[in-house]
Amino acid sequence: MNGQHELEGAGMSLDEAQLLDTQRAFDSVAADYDGPRGNNELIQRMRLALWDTVQGEFPAASRLLDLGCGTGIDALEFARCGHQVVASDWSPRMVARTRARAVAEDLQSRVTAIHLGIQQLDQLDGTFDGIYSNFGPLNCVSDLGSVAAECMRLLRPGGSLVFSVMGRICPWELGHYALRGRFRRAGVRAARGVTAVGMNHHTIWTRYYLPREFYRAFAEHFSLAGYRALSLFMPPPYLVGYYRRHRRWCERLGRLDDRSGALPWLRDMGDHFLIVMRRR
Repeated sequence: MNGQHELEGAGMSLDEAQLLDTQRAFDSVAADYDGPRGNNELIQRMRLALWDTVQGEFPAASRLLDLGCGTGIDALEFARCGHQVVASDWSPRMVARTRARAVAEDLQSRVTAIHLGIQQLDQLDGTFDGIYSNFGPLNCVSDLGSVAAECMRLLRPGGSLVFSVMGRICPWELGHYALRGRFRRAGVRAARGVTAVGMNHHTIWTRYYLPREFYRAFAEHFSLAGYRALSLFMPPPYLVGYYRRHRRWCERLGRLDDRSGALPWLRDMGDHFLIVMRRR
C-alpha cells in the first residue's frame, strides 16, 4: 500500500486493503503450511486442547462451522468423529488444501469447504450446533461485534462458540525478545488496534486481546462459559527449538499449564487463550 489516496482511487477502503494483504499472506504459505507447523509439537499440544473442548461441548453428529479452517486439519478431525463440518477460510488456497485433504480421506460427504472470510458471515445461511476457530483467525477481523451478531444468527439456541485467540500478554514472548534487546518486538502485542505482522514477505494485519476485551464484543448475545490460557508456562510454538532441546523441563511446564491455565489472573496470559461462550 502506498497511501490512503491510492486506496481511495482504487475504490478500496483501508480495511479492505488489509484484508487483501492478509489473504495474500496465507495464500503464499498454503502449499507448505503443514510442513514445519505440522511437525511442531507445541502447535499440536494447543490443537489438542481445542479438540478436547469441542468434543466435550458438542454432542455426536453435530453440525459445526469452522472459521478460518486453514488446511482443514481440525475440520477433518471432527468429521472423523462423526460431525458435519462447514470449513470456511478467507484464503482460497487454504480452502483448496482443505478440499483436497477431504477427498484424499474420503470425507467430502462430511466436510464442505467454502471460500468465505469471517467478515463475510452475513453471506452464509443455515443453522449450526457450534462454531469454532483455532489459532487466531478472529485476530484478523476488524469488527468483532458484527461477527458476534452473525454467530448468534447462525447458531441454534443454546449453541456454543469455541475460539482459540492470540492473547495480549505472552510472558515467554516478553522475556525472549527483551533478553535479546528487541524491546519493540517484545511489546508488539501491547499495541492497541491493528498491528502489522510479517509472514513470508507479506503482512498479516493482527489485533491482540485480553480475554475480557475479546468477550466484550460478544457479551450482548453470548454468556461466558469459561476460558483458559494456552502456552502460558510452555514456550510458544515459534520456540519449538528450545522445547526440543529442553523437552523434559518443558513437559513439566506443560503439566503446570494443564493444572493452572484456567486459574484467575493466570488465564489472562499465554500465547493464546481458549474461550467458550454460549448463545443466550
